[in-house]
Amino acid sequence: MTGLELLAVRSGLPRDATTGALVEPENPHLALNEATKPRHPEAHISIRAQQPQRRKPRLIAVTLVNDIQTEMANILDNCENTVKVVWIETPSNPTLWLADIQAVADIAHERGSLLVVDNTFLSPYIQNPLRYGADVVLHSVTKYINGYSDVLMGAIALQDPTIYKNLAFIQNAAGSVPGPFDCWLAHRGVKPLHLRSLPASQNASTIAQILAASPHVLAVNHPGLSTHPQSSWWAWWRDDFLIRGGSEAARRFCESSRLFTLAESLSGVERLCEVPAAMTHCGMAKEVPEESDIYENLIRLSVGVEDVEDLKVDLVWGLEEAVAIELGRS
Repeated sequence: MTGLELLAVRSGLPRDATTGALVEPENPHLALNEATKPRHPEAHISIRAQQPQRRKPRLIAVTLVNDIQTEMANILDNCENTVKVVWIETPSNPTLWLADIQAVADIAHERGSLLVVDNTFLSPYIQNPLRYGADVVLHSVTKYINGYSDVLMGAIALQDPTIYKNLAFIQNAAGSVPGPFDCWLAHRGVKPLHLRSLPASQNASTIAQILAASPHVLAVNHPGLSTHPQSSWWAWWRDDFLIRGGSEAARRFCESSRLFTLAESLSGVERLCEVPAAMTHCGMAKEVPEESDIYENLIRLSVGVEDVEDLKVDLVWGLEEAVAIELGRS
């Protein structure tokens, strides 16, 4: 891709100070799609930036969009050209909902807005939003690109030289640069990215099929499954599923697993599991998770590159242990 510019920043958070410079206070409006697909829009307040314990953006108005593809045009029109940035995450965390980047880009650009895409979950090896009209692409290098869970870093990719110049100035002035050793680690990690992606994606597809067939699982969120409404779009290395037995069963599964490590990160070579409602999304109001499809028994798996037969055995073991009490076998 010609004309590609890249900034490495010290934070893997999508709202790093450098990218925040895209929206100036005199043009204070940001349209943001939530990382979930809620059933009830009026309860859609679960974005982590608006949780009570997190600081809200200052001098910038934020409009949350429940379905970015169906609602964005109306919102941008009603805001009378004050929306300067449309910010999406696809796939979404933790519900794995996909957005049509090209469609969103067309709507945003027709109304004079920039499109920012958080591409952390897929990495540039699997998805390249710049090819589909995104103006700025963000990555938490901490996750997929590094792949070894030993770096804290972010990356900003773009093609517009003016935007790049402005962001580079802010980065230099604010000092948002990673350390040299972190850069060395990330450079080491990105080299086998293509080698890590294929086995992890294949493992995730196999695990998703096993979960879908298990009597202990209520539902599986994985676009690679034929039952998923977006099954023709993609398949990759992550699975989410609802375990039978509620929050206690979810906790027992994570604690019983002998291979899946209980941790909040994702997309490394190792396999991880977590309960979003009790961990990464625990700051949400109690009633919000169910409105946003983040149930207390939702388990997020980040599937690594280990032998899939080992993962299958451990998965079955964990499920059996998790539901043992409910079935009276404790």
